[in-house]
Amino acid sequence: MVSTDEQPAGSQPSAVPKTVIPRWAQVAFLAFSAVILSDISSAAAPVVVLFIVASVIALILNPLVTVLIARLRIRRGLAVLLAYMGFFVVILGLGALLANPVASQVQTIQNEVPQLGQRAAESLDSLQRWFDTHGVNVKIKDQGQSAVQVIQKQLVSSSADIFSASQTVLQSAAEFSFSLILVFVISIYMLLYADSIGRIVRERMPRGDGTPEDDYPTEIQQAVAGYVRGQLLFSLIMGLSAGVAMWIVGVTGLFPEGKTYAVFFGVFYGLMELIPYIGPVLGAIPPILVALVNHPIDAVWVAVLFIALQQIEGHIVAPQVFGHSLRINPLFVLFALLLGASLYGIVGALIALPIAAVVRETAIYLHRHVELEPWGSSGAAPLPPPD
Repeated sequence: MVSTDEQPAGSQPSAVPKTVIPRWAQVAFLAFSAVILSDISSAAAPVVVLFIVASVIALILNPLVTVLIARLRIRRGLAVLLAYMGFFVVILGLGALLANPVASQVQTIQNEVPQLGQRAAESLDSLQRWFDTHGVNVKIKDQGQSAVQVIQKQLVSSSADIFSASQTVLQSAAEFSFSLILVFVISIYMLLYADSIGRIVRERMPRGDGTPEDDYPTEIQQAVAGYVRGQLLFSLIMGLSAGVAMWIVGVTGLFPEGKTYAVFFGVFYGLMELIPYIGPVLGAIPPILVALVNHPIDAVWVAVLFIALQQIEGHIVAPQVFGHSLRINPLFVLFALLLGASLYGIVGALIALPIAAVVRETAIYLHRHVELEPWGSSGAAPLPPPD
């Protein structure tokens, strides 16, 4: 005879009653979870940004990896290695192509540094005499000292600040290098597991019709590729514009050195345009410095020219180029750039447009395949007419 406290062999155990959590405990748990998630999200923001940047790089290189696998019939790991090698070879090749003209003009600048320094001293002495003649109480040079000596004296007295700033720059450079290494490592893993990631994304998103034109991962990849094309075209346009502008002000005599160093200034400005937000400012520094040591008035003309160029760039060229390449309204391009820069500075501005392109393609894909259920009960009786 079987005891009531024992279960027969092979029988299913009786159902254990569930513990009921009261509503007040659920609300308290949700509030506590919200606080914890808020802290985690703020701490995880830099990590998320690293993964986003790595995702952009992986999306850029994945078409090349796919082509290598199909053409050479090699494993994905080897294709990823070849893609990265090709990426760096292209960068080095472009550098070698531009090295000769740029190096020639840089060498010319180096050879003329003594003359430029002498011109700087003469210009500052002349400016000091003008201040003294017109009663302006500004001392650029001390009695018995040249203007250059005064500048050297100020640099020596500020050596502690310069050393402190140098430490900060070195620390920032080390952090940036570490983040850059992490980005490349993460992007390599994303490329290695691209097929699995694409399969997971397709399973989670509404099913398309099976063609590349209606495949969500393919559309995202094409959107990021459009951003890359737009960025390269934008840098080319702005670099050419800066070089031509420097040549024009050199020919007209407003800044004679502009004609001599037009190629260097244009190439440097175009490369700096690859850095959003502060790139245009960095690109304008070399010509302004050369103009400043030659004659302060020349520096004013060059600064005004680059301010005008940056206004045209920000309000006309960038919205039109990226709006066309990303198929996004120029107003949304400006909004995305400003929002990204406001949230995460340079990195935010760098990833703002790729994210905007991904958001656009996601919205279009979901609009094509998703329909929201209407609110309200379909069987509800109509309201009676008003009296």
